[in-house]
Amino acid sequence: MTEARPVKRQARGRQRIADILDAALVLFAETGYEGTSTNAIAARAGISPGSLYQFFPNKEAIAEALSTRLLEQMKAAQSSAFDLTRVTDLTLDELIDRMVDPLIAFNLANPGAKALMANTDMPARLGGAARPLQQAVVGRVAAIIEARSPQLPAAERNLTAMVTVRIVAAMMPPIGAAQGTERDALIAELKKALRGYVAPLEAR
Repeated sequence: MTEARPVKRQARGRQRIADILDAALVLFAETGYEGTSTNAIAARAGISPGSLYQFFPNKEAIAEALSTRLLEQMKAAQSSAFDLTRVTDLTLDELIDRMVDPLIAFNLANPGAKALMANTDMPARLGGAARPLQQAVVGRVAAIIEARSPQLPAAERNLTAMVTVRIVAAMMPPIGAAQGTERDALIAELKKALRGYVAPLEAR
């Protein structure tokens, strides 16, 4: 019995942390980072503010923990999409599908991630919380560009990767807000824009 109680407390603690992060993700999607308070997160998680502070000292700590969790989920979702051993065998359209579709699925499943990834309304001091998410995607895209277009200088390759990710990020809100055929049309336009941007680089 004495061993079971700590285990149960640890399990409850992990579940409480997960509930807090889930609540924060939903609220960041609904009201943005600045518009979300720790009291609102606690209420959405079904706990008291005092219970929240047992796990996180402030909203910044919640954002950092949420960024870490989202980064791990993104890595898992994109493990096959960013497989460098195969990208050179794909057509450009196939490559765009493999890169964009997991990003869209990830953002649709985690709408609050935009407040962290795009850093839309977060204060400058929180750049560190969002930076791992941003750098992970840009770095992977740059690696793919290098594999397919090794002649590009590193500076141009990295700039292209950054712009590519920004194009995708800019289209995520309207894609997330749309439904059915409208969403399909927006995704098709996004892929068309990426094809037009990247194709000249591969033709060099």
